[in-house]
Amino acid sequence: MSENTTEIIAALDLESLADEQALLDKLHGVVRFFKVGLRLFTAHGRRAVELVHRAGGEVFLDLKLHDIPQTVAHAVQEAQKMGVASLSLHTLGGLDMLRAAAEVRPRPKLWGVTVLTSFSDADVAAIFPHMSAHTLALHLAQTAKAARLDGIICSGHEVRPLRKALGEDPCFIVPGIRPEGHAVHDQKRVVTPAQAVELGIRFAVVGRPITHDPEPRNAAMAVLAEIRNARLKG
Repeated sequence: MSENTTEIIAALDLESLADEQALLDKLHGVVRFFKVGLRLFTAHGRRAVELVHRAGGEVFLDLKLHDIPQTVAHAVQEAQKMGVASLSLHTLGGLDMLRAAAEVRPRPKLWGVTVLTSFSDADVAAIFPHMSAHTLALHLAQTAKAARLDGIICSGHEVRPLRKALGEDPCFIVPGIRPEGHAVHDQKRVVTPAQAVELGIRFAVVGRPITHDPEPRNAAMAVLAEIRNARLKG
């Protein structure tokens, strides 16, 4: 599969292992990558990861690690033992923390979180006065690049300027993907699956439009169809 192909990561933001297994069964053969995030991992730990592996899927462990460098490096080692494909770190942890994580060998792919898609410019300015979400995302993406991380997690709104500023073609992972007409919920900077293709996003993280749909398999297939159609038009 081409590295330029946009793929979806289905977010397993669920309460129980039974719910996870049911969704994995419904998405079998349709989705290959699954996000195990804070809710599911805090409740069930490595068992949540193992269920994905048993279903033949790959895991993006989205814990947004942010701690002292040695602690984060040890957490990366433990994630490697679980066999996850990728792991998220919060770039606000700083260059030393990110480098300590990146130097672990062997390790999963490391994806650096810049500014959460639930943040608006006003939210950012409340913490970093006189700074916009775009400006902060740029600074943090440059830190991730300096640490040699494998991917940048950001809003789709930041992809074009970040790609231009970074001077290369990074791997972008974008949450807050919402098909046309879907509610945005607590996300404030969203893009559609078609826009993800136009922006050259490598991985589009899709949660509630799939997990909250009464027919999640059909919902996932509809997202994939939108991606395919956008690719054909491009």
